[in-house]
Amino acid sequence: MAAHRAGERPAYSVVVPAPADPAPTDPGMTPASTRGADGPEGGPETPTFLRRFGALLVDWVIAQLVVVLLLRIDTTAGGTAALVPLGVFALYTVLLVSLTGGATLGHRLFGLQVWKVREGAFPLQVVIRTLLLCLVLPAVLTSRDGRGFHDVAAGTRIVRP
Repeated sequence: MAAHRAGERPAYSVVVPAPADPAPTDPGMTPASTRGADGPEGGPETPTFLRRFGALLVDWVIAQLVVVLLLRIDTTAGGTAALVPLGVFALYTVLLVSLTGGATLGHRLFGLQVWKVREGAFPLQVVIRTLLLCLVLPAVLTSRDGRGFHDVAAGTRIVRP
């Protein structure tokens, strides 16, 4: 990671503006989910649902592999053992997004990064985002600007920088 001058923060902790117009009226304009946050001429791009889902799938497979191969827990037996992959996924996501520049391995593979859009402690925002992500429904439902409800509630945004 590059050194920062006094008072500067890494990119993932910068407050990112929301897309200017999530519902364009000009038929020639691209939808907010595919253009940059600052308009078509610049800024980070909001990724598509498929790109976000692909990154989530990669991260879920990694969590499953950790549980089955490293922890040697049989999740097919049911009971509380079936919830261990979810706990590993949550811990993996919180640690990597908080400590490695706003991205898990799945995010990096799909060119994604989690950024702040609201003031606050980024690690706490990541915990809120991850807990809501584990509930699935807030991540599937999206706001008008293409952000999942888990990102809206946590004050974060996933982008393609």
